[in-house]
Order: sequence, then C-alpha cells, then structure tokens
Amino acid sequence: MALSLDIDNHLNEQQVLMLHLLKKPLPDEDFQQMRQLAVKLLAKNLDEVIEDWEKNNNIDGDYYDKLSQGHFRSKP
Repeated sequence: MALSLDIDNHLNEQQVLMLHLLKKPLPDEDFQQMRQLAVKLLAKNLDEVIEDWEKNNNIDGDYYDKLSQGHFRSKP
C-alpha cells in the first residue's frame, strides 16, 4: 500500500526535517530509543506547562489534598 503525503500542506518545517533525517530506516533498537527520548522530552515539556499553570493559579499540594478528600459533586 503506497502512502501519499502532501508535505507542503500538512507538515511544518521541523516535521519535514525529521522525515529527511529518518529517510534511511534505523535499526529497531535505535528507533525505539528515539521514541523513548521523544516521549521523555514531551513529558518534560508537559511538566513545565503544568508547573507554570499551578504557579499562575496558586495551586499547591494542599489544594490537591483537599480535592482528593472531597466528593466530586461537592464544591471545593
């Protein structure tokens, strides 16, 4: 099954560059390592976004403790 991509309309420059880097298939072990590194990077970025949101909204551990002890229908 052939896959046709309209690269100009659907992918950004970084995505196109990544495809060029991966033009030659990698050994499975290397590919799995790259996937794990990408997931770690995305998780780190997500952690930073959440920490910034918590800081901007004055959310701390006590707030989460309070939420965990209340009923989901009760008002905090």
